[in-house]
Amino acid sequence: MSLYNTILVAIDLNEDADKVIQKAQKIRLQNNATLTIIHVAEPLSYAYGGDIPMDLSDVQNQLHEDAKRQMHALVEQHKLGEVTQLLLSGHIQTEVHKLATKFSTDLVIVGSHGRHGLALLLGSTSSSILHGATCDVLAVRV
Repeated sequence: MSLYNTILVAIDLNEDADKVIQKAQKIRLQNNATLTIIHVAEPLSYAYGGDIPMDLSDVQNQLHEDAKRQMHALVEQHKLGEVTQLLLSGHIQTEVHKLATKFSTDLVIVGSHGRHGLALLLGSTSSSILHGATCDVLAVRV
């Protein structure tokens, strides 16, 4: 019997993604699980509070296309085969929680920077995902 059947992996599209994907692939193979990889980008309007008097949609679209290429390259590089790849816009913890529920996810895997003690948990994206999750969460140290 597999411990995990459905795994959701939330990645940033940087060099840290490699470690997270490698760990996710190992767990996926051990459990014969399905794998969904997501990247969530906050809309530029979130970052600037909507106070910029110009249309940022072209820039946002370009960022989305770049992210799509990067994600596809990561999947190819790690030879993941058939995995679901999703690029979302919004707050990462909200999107991860929504998808985990939608896909009946057993395990969410995220990267976490190597802080020690309470700093590892407090104020981090990993922590916000952990505290609202309805399934197991694995924070991979990156």
